[in-house]
Amino acid sequence: MKKPLLPALRSKNYQLFFAGQGISLIGTWMTQLATIWLVYDLTNSPLMLGVVGFSSQIPSFFLAPFGGVFVDRFSRYRTLISTQVLAMIQSLTLAVLALTGVIQVWHIIALSLCQGFINALDAPARQAFVPELVERREDLANAIAINSTTVNGARLIGPAIGGLLIASVGTGYCFLIDGLSYIAVIAALLAMKVKPWKHVVSAGNPLQKVKEGFVYAFSFAPIRSILLLSALVSLMGLQNTILVPVIAEQVLKGDAETLGFLMAASGVGALTGGIYLATRQTILGIGNLIALAPAILGTGLIAFSFSRFLPLSLFTMLFVGLGTILQIAASNTFLQTIVEDDKRGRLMSLYTMSFLGMIPIGNLLGGILASHIGATNTLIIDGIACILGSIVFSRQLPSLRQIMRPIYEQKGIVISHKA
Repeated sequence: MKKPLLPALRSKNYQLFFAGQGISLIGTWMTQLATIWLVYDLTNSPLMLGVVGFSSQIPSFFLAPFGGVFVDRFSRYRTLISTQVLAMIQSLTLAVLALTGVIQVWHIIALSLCQGFINALDAPARQAFVPELVERREDLANAIAINSTTVNGARLIGPAIGGLLIASVGTGYCFLIDGLSYIAVIAALLAMKVKPWKHVVSAGNPLQKVKEGFVYAFSFAPIRSILLLSALVSLMGLQNTILVPVIAEQVLKGDAETLGFLMAASGVGALTGGIYLATRQTILGIGNLIALAPAILGTGLIAFSFSRFLPLSLFTMLFVGLGTILQIAASNTFLQTIVEDDKRGRLMSLYTMSFLGMIPIGNLLGGILASHIGATNTLIIDGIACILGSIVFSRQLPSLRQIMRPIYEQKGIVISHKA
C-alpha cells in the first residue's frame, strides 16, 4: 500500500494538535508584528526594539535546560495545557492595556518577560510532546515537518492580517484576537485521548539532570555541531525580526502594512521550505540541508539590506524565510530522530536554548549595532556571519556522516546514499 503524503495526519491526536496550533499561531504572529510596531511607534528607537526582543526571549536562555528536566519528569500534556492558559492571560492583558490606551513601553517589556518564562517551559514540552501524538514511530519526522509548516503558514497569514488590522483599527485588536485564539489550542488539547503519563523515577537532582543533558549533547559531535550552528543563526541571522520595522519605515518609507507584507513574504519562503520538508520521505540527506540553509538566509539578508525597492525587498525576504525554516526544522527533525527517549526533553530544551535562547542576545546586539551603524549595515554583518557558519559546517559534514552511519543502521534507517 502506498504511504500517504502526510502520514502523521493519520493519528487523531496529531490532527487535533495540528488544527488547534494552526489557529493559535496566526494570533501569535499577529501579536509579534503588533508588538514590534507598537514599540517602534512609541519610542522610534531600534535599541528599544532590541530590549523588548531581549526581554521576551532571555528566560529561554537560562531556564530552558530546567524546563527540559521538568518535561522529562512530568506530563507534557498537562504542562502544555497550563502554559497555553497562562499565555492566553498574558495576551489578553496586553489587549486590555492597548485598547484602553494606557499602554507604555515598560508594560510591554514586563509582559514580554512573562511570555518568555512561559515559553521556557512550553517550547521543550511542545517539542517533546510531538512523539506522543503520532501512533507510528516512522511518522515522527513527518509530524515535525508539518509542525514547522504550520508555524510558517501562520507566519504568512498572521503578519499579513496584522499589518492590515494595525493600519485600520490599531494594535490592541491584534492582541485581543491572539488571546482568544488560545481557546482553539486549549480545546484541541482537552479533546485528545492521551495515554497516562508514566513517570520513570530516576536518581539525581535537577542540576545533575541538566549536567547530564549537556554532557550527552556536547560530547557527541553531530549534536554539538548542530546546536552551535543553530546558536549562530539565532544570534546573527534572526536579528532581522526586530530590524524589519526600521527598514520598512526609514528605508522603504512605508507603514504597518509594508511591515506586514515584508513579514508575510518571509512567511511565504518559510512555508515553501516547510512544505518541502513535510513531503520528504526520509531523513537521509538532511545534513546537506542544514549546511545550505544558513547560506540561503545570509544571502537573503545581504540582498534585503541593499534593496530600496519594495518588490525586490519582498523577493529577498522569501530567501530569508526559506533559509530560516530549513535551518530550524531540519535540525529539529535530525535531533528528534536520533535522541534517546529518556533524554528527549533535555536535548530539545538545549535545542530551544540554542535557537530561542540566543535570539534575545542577538536582538540586543542588533539593536545596539543598528543604533550606531544603521539597520542596513547590521544586516550585512548578520548575512556574512551566516554564510561563514554554513562554510564551516559544510567542511565538518563528511566526518559527521561517518559518526552517524552506525546510529542510522541501529535505528533501521537504510543508508543508500549520503546522509
